[in-house]
Amino acid sequence: METKPKSRKVPPGSPLFPNRQRLSKEEIAKRQAKNEVFGQRCQAIFDKVAPQLKADHYGWSIHIEPDSGDYFIDPEPKVAFQKAKQKHPTAVIMEMCLNETGACGRI
Repeated sequence: METKPKSRKVPPGSPLFPNRQRLSKEEIAKRQAKNEVFGQRCQAIFDKVAPQLKADHYGWSIHIEPDSGDYFIDPEPKVAFQKAKQKHPTAVIMEMCLNETGACGRI
């Protein structure tokens, strides 16, 4: 009979991760809310520019920096990301795809 290895969760402060601490429920909720707002800001920019771009650039990658409203497109996601980071080196960038949903990859 074969037994499966048990998955082991490492508690905070363990020898493997001595500086790791669990986040409080409040901190988790705060981060989720911040991510939601970020996503909505990027989605608004995508919704504004995607209809014009889809005609000639369908399936291309679009990277959005919501604070400036800048976006960068390229058929190669890495190239679009490099363009975005060149202009906004410290910014958080969202990647989307110029298609019907904006989703990247397979769902």
